[in-house]
Amino acid sequence: MKLNVFVSMAISTLLLSACQKDKPLATDAIEGKVKKETVSVTAKVTGRITKLLVSEGDVVHKGQPIASIDIPEAEAKLLQAQGAYTSAKAQYQMARNGATTNERRQADAAASAANDQYALAEKSFARIKNMYRDSLISAQQYDEMLTKYQSAKAQRTGTLAKRDEVDGNVRAERVQMAYGDMLRAEGALKEVQSALREKVIVAAQDMTIESISLHEGELAPAGYAVATGYAAGRTYLRFTVSEKAVGAFVKGQTYSVKMPYNNKTIEAKLLTIKELNSYASRTSSYPTYELGEASYELKLMPVNPADQAALLTNQTVMLTAN
Repeated sequence: MKLNVFVSMAISTLLLSACQKDKPLATDAIEGKVKKETVSVTAKVTGRITKLLVSEGDVVHKGQPIASIDIPEAEAKLLQAQGAYTSAKAQYQMARNGATTNERRQADAAASAANDQYALAEKSFARIKNMYRDSLISAQQYDEMLTKYQSAKAQRTGTLAKRDEVDGNVRAERVQMAYGDMLRAEGALKEVQSALREKVIVAAQDMTIESISLHEGELAPAGYAVATGYAAGRTYLRFTVSEKAVGAFVKGQTYSVKMPYNNKTIEAKLLTIKELNSYASRTSSYPTYELGEASYELKLMPVNPADQAALLTNQTVMLTAN
């Protein structure tokens, strides 16, 4: 009988001990997590990776090359764009400058020849007209000469108009049209040149490379993350507190944060106090709330940059209100 009582007491003690381990320790400290801002390094244009210049764990700085890619299509388009821009620029310059000296000479010569042809046709038609009146030629011959005369007259009119156009100023609309074509060609050229500058993928900011998604020989689609990491100087400590506890914290004030894994205490500044929705992720492991009570997230940043670099993502930290 005594043995059964002793066994029952032992089992009760073990169960009580196990239950106590599942509960947080009674303390005024609030448990939170270390969070770092994630940064992705992406390719702006599609290309094949030719060389990786970093490894996982490397600390890189803004503008530092991460990888190089090959874009053969852009190099071919560059030649096309250069040719189109050269042609459009020449057309615009020609429209502004007007006709050349040789073009004016050609127009004058064509006008002179048209005048001579018209003068000859006019004299010939006058003779044929008198002969037709005296019934010396047929009506068919008269009609043929009349047609030649009218044709020479029309050709003279057109040639003189062309000469006047060459001698005069170019229409403003034609100059504007040539200018627009040149701008369009210049824009296409700059677009291709911009794409070629993206052959080297660089870091957008200081960061630590955590993972590399693509390797040499693989195709990097535009917008796809080649590497991801954590931004330098953007390490935060996040805590979830209840509506009753949030009043003890003041935005802009510095608080002591303890790291249980090494018992080290660091100073962190409270940046924001944000209300959490009911479905939001809570960073505290054992938040205590009453029914209908709002919850808030505290966002702190370590004051010392060296402390930020030493922290790891999702590490547990403890915050105590001063």
